[in-house]
Amino acid sequence: MSVLTFLSSTAGRWTRAVVGVILIALGVALGGAGWVLAVVGLVFVLVGALDVCLLAPLAGKPLRGAAFRAAAAR
Repeated sequence: MSVLTFLSSTAGRWTRAVVGVILIALGVALGGAGWVLAVVGLVFVLVGALDVCLLAPLAGKPLRGAAFRAAAAR
């Protein structure tokens, strides 16, 4: 659960966005099939920017980061 708590935090959002940018740059640099890596990086950037945690529903928690943090505060 602590991983999900980190991912829903501001630091977790920034981490996902930075990792996404790195993956996009690596995918573009590799070329060819590297576009797959770039698409994965784009997903990381989007979920970080939109405050969404894609792993939270697997633990029965809300998808939206704000709802997850509110539920964790209770």
